[in-house]
Amino acid sequence: MPESTASTASSRASPSPMLILRRSVELMKPVTWFAPSWAFLCGSIASGASQWTVTDVGRIALGTLLAGPILCGMAQVVNDYCDRDVDAINEPQRLIPSGLVSTRQVFITVGVLVVLGLGIALFLGQYVALMTAIGMVLAVIYSAGPIRAKRNGWIGNTIVAVSYEGLPWIAGHLAFAPLTFGSVLMAALFSLGAHGIMTINDFKSIEGDRISGIRSIPVLYGEIAAAWTAFVTINVAQILVVMYFLHTRNWIIASIIGALVLMQIPTQWKFFTIADPRKRAIFYNASGIAMFVWGMMAAAIGLR
Repeated sequence: MPESTASTASSRASPSPMLILRRSVELMKPVTWFAPSWAFLCGSIASGASQWTVTDVGRIALGTLLAGPILCGMAQVVNDYCDRDVDAINEPQRLIPSGLVSTRQVFITVGVLVVLGLGIALFLGQYVALMTAIGMVLAVIYSAGPIRAKRNGWIGNTIVAVSYEGLPWIAGHLAFAPLTFGSVLMAALFSLGAHGIMTINDFKSIEGDRISGIRSIPVLYGEIAAAWTAFVTINVAQILVVMYFLHTRNWIIASIIGALVLMQIPTQWKFFTIADPRKRAIFYNASGIAMFVWGMMAAAIGLR
């Protein structure tokens, strides 16, 4: 047997603990962790109660760990496991359908993340624990049958947007202070904007979604209509944020967020000039989302 083949067979038969850990982390998709971690940070700043102390910085660090690697990571593992049959046809090289990650490893990974998540959440407070539990339930509803909400682009994207932006923002605020109207409104509006971003992200998998019966917004309405729907949603959400700060006479924050919205328009316009749907999504993710993200931070600072 060639050496490389023997090595592969050996790694499949008895992978080392480090290899098992690496595969579990790969299933958790680290690239997805930033958004909920950032939202938790924004919520903690918006609370007005977090300070530059060792205790508060430590609580924020735990919260970002909870929102990103643990909860988002858990949701990614659940989603990949529930997609294993479809992936076995369309992407058989992925970790679960290829057999590189067993069902046992999936359940152990999810179990560890659930225990860690609830433990950290309870340490941060009972209301943070409540937001965490809601997020875990939404992760299952999104991916698993019989509901499998991801099959509908409107419902699925709403769940993801709320889980990525709204719940972490609110949890970040609750980790330090009772909720305020302004903070809840920002969490809701940036969740609305994130719904549009999720629609743009769906451009990466139009053909696969169509084949597997997932009615994403690009599949339902076509690429042009879906893009307009996404950008209108993204921009309306941010304009409403600007209007809130104008209403509260916070002119500086309103101006900053307004400028960030205007900076997104050329990127959104260029989106329509790219022929390949997947390249469209990659382009916008690389160049258009940054201004939205900085708008979140500006809004959080404006609420302090």
